[in-house]
Amino acid sequence: MTQTMNLQINRVTESRLASTDFNNLPFGRVFSDHMLAVDYKDGQWQNARIIPFGNIEVTPALTCLHYAQACFEGMKANQDVHTGDVLLFRPRENAKRLNASAIRLGMPSFPEDLFINYLKELIQLDKNWIPDMEDSALYIRPVLFGSDDFIGVRPSETYRLYIIIGPTGPYYGKPVRVKIEEKYVRAFRGGTGDVKAAGNYAATLHPALLAKKEGFDQILWTDGLSHEYVEEIGTMNVFFIVDGKVWTPALSGSILPGITRDSIMQLFKDRGFEVEERKISVQEIINAHQAGKLEDAFGVGTAATVTHIAELGYRGQIFTLPALETRTASFTIKEELIGIKTGRIADRHGWIDRVS
Repeated sequence: MTQTMNLQINRVTESRLASTDFNNLPFGRVFSDHMLAVDYKDGQWQNARIIPFGNIEVTPALTCLHYAQACFEGMKANQDVHTGDVLLFRPRENAKRLNASAIRLGMPSFPEDLFINYLKELIQLDKNWIPDMEDSALYIRPVLFGSDDFIGVRPSETYRLYIIIGPTGPYYGKPVRVKIEEKYVRAFRGGTGDVKAAGNYAATLHPALLAKKEGFDQILWTDGLSHEYVEEIGTMNVFFIVDGKVWTPALSGSILPGITRDSIMQLFKDRGFEVEERKISVQEIINAHQAGKLEDAFGVGTAATVTHIAELGYRGQIFTLPALETRTASFTIKEELIGIKTGRIADRHGWIDRVS
């Protein structure tokens, strides 16, 4: 056992790297040799350790299993194509958002500097797991949850933070078909829609299954009160390009403040596009499509990067988006984002944090 910044490191005796098929990396199924674990007890974070990746033993009375006191984050690491350095994209924003989620769910926040430092130690240890294929990356999943052995509706008194990492290919391999949802609701203002609470995603699974039976890949959620305004896709924030202008729903308290979303808006502005961040009605989108002005629609997120929408389904009708070869603006922005993440394009905004 060695110790770095009060972080205990217990290395694996034999790596699984050589037996991993890097030509077959389905999202979220392949994990590296190690993971980070930190406990919260008696009012403080303690016992930080990097240990071999593996199963954990928990009590069936675990707080998060009964009352969903759990939140998570999604991040990626790439290698600099020129230097081989490991590059993290805006990790402090993820640390801040994890803490915002924790506070909303009655959980303790985690010191941001420690989060970044511990994450870098973990990635440095498993940096050889970073894939070098196109559209691939090392995916990073922090998860924080209540760990009391107690059944009772109150905040847990103990918590655990894990960070697991693993190589992955693209989340979506092709443009997606998206259904505009009018029956089920993902979130209301005042709820937890603007944080990455685990329960948010559980509530979307049944409607998503119904949409898949209709041939759709994802749902475009609308506001919970009137179903008049678009909000976000199940795994992504959403953008539209209408008559040369970039539209995205304004953060309303029920939309996740995506880090990729914020970055995409900035990159469009850098290129002189007019970006409208506001309430966008479903009818506006339909009208723009019927007038031939809906030039593009796509989702953005850490896992999805930039994923184009092929078709929108609404009230039994299918609205087909323009051919991919015409969507030069979004493809250019996607390439720029990937270029920044991999060191091919200069980072003008200070988004990259190098792991040394």
